[in-house]
Amino acid sequence: MASQGVTHGARPRFLVTVPAGSVRSSFFPPELVARLEALGDVAWNETGRQLEPSELCRRLGGIRVCFTGWGTPRLDAAVLEGADALGLLAHTAGSVADLVSPELYARGARVVSGNRAFAESVAESVIAYALLGLRRLVHWSHEVEEGRWRDENFLNEGLLDQTVGLVGFGAVARLLVPLLKPFRCRIRAYDPHVPAGLMRQHGVEPTSLDEVISGSRIVSLHAARTPETRNLIDARRLRLVRDGALFINTARGALVDEAALATELASGRFAAVLDVFDVEPLPADSPLRGLPNAILIPHMAGPTMDRRRFATLCVVEDTERFLAGKPLENEIDRAYAEAMTH
Repeated sequence: MASQGVTHGARPRFLVTVPAGSVRSSFFPPELVARLEALGDVAWNETGRQLEPSELCRRLGGIRVCFTGWGTPRLDAAVLEGADALGLLAHTAGSVADLVSPELYARGARVVSGNRAFAESVAESVIAYALLGLRRLVHWSHEVEEGRWRDENFLNEGLLDQTVGLVGFGAVARLLVPLLKPFRCRIRAYDPHVPAGLMRQHGVEPTSLDEVISGSRIVSLHAARTPETRNLIDARRLRLVRDGALFINTARGALVDEAALATELASGRFAAVLDVFDVEPLPADSPLRGLPNAILIPHMAGPTMDRRRFATLCVVEDTERFLAGKPLENEIDRAYAEAMTH
């Protein structure tokens, strides 16, 4: 079992599995590289590709803190055979569901991630997408580009005083609530895993899934992708979306029956801003393409490029706390990890 707390004697050894390139540079800018190298001896993945599981196993020998990112192999029992000193897994991305394993936690290793930085950026995107959809900005921009102009009967709406329904009340949704407050929105939410009292503490009205969908002008998805939530928003529930509503998905495409969503959108009853899809990149023959009331975005809700370094900062600061024997601020325990998006 990995020992915890203060490291004595020799400088601790770190491994950064993120391969050299533009992605690593965006997550590890020079000031964070310097900060990390001041804490310990850092081994960087200079292969230009993701490490294979067997390579990761070999490179974990003597490593105290392992910094991971998108595409790092799962730290399962086989990979962990080489981890004789691992005390902290510091994930620069958000969800760790596909990265951690029961064996990692059984060894006593701690896990932290940049999930809060990711969640903040996604929450911000929902504000942008709501305004984009309600004000029909893409449509009106195209009108001007094509030489037309609005007439006196033009249509657009705003976010002020609207009713917003949140499907899921995890990290993103909780960070979204204070961003919505200045718009005086009435906020309703459904999440079977969150106590109603906690939602009320956030100023949110707890209700059923069907009521969130049918009673909201804006429906925003924030549930984790798990086997149980696949097609959570099925054809029946899509028929509950009120006429004229705006449907926003920044969670995962698998939460929605996309064929049924395309059918409903083709009817023109409501509009959608979709940042995520069941298959990515979105296939060329997807029925979602070409719909005038669907704004399709290539999975860019968050973090924005300028916020990537803040995700790394979260885990670097927790590494400092870990080495000093202090409480961690971005810890992901086993139960939390199992509830995250896969």
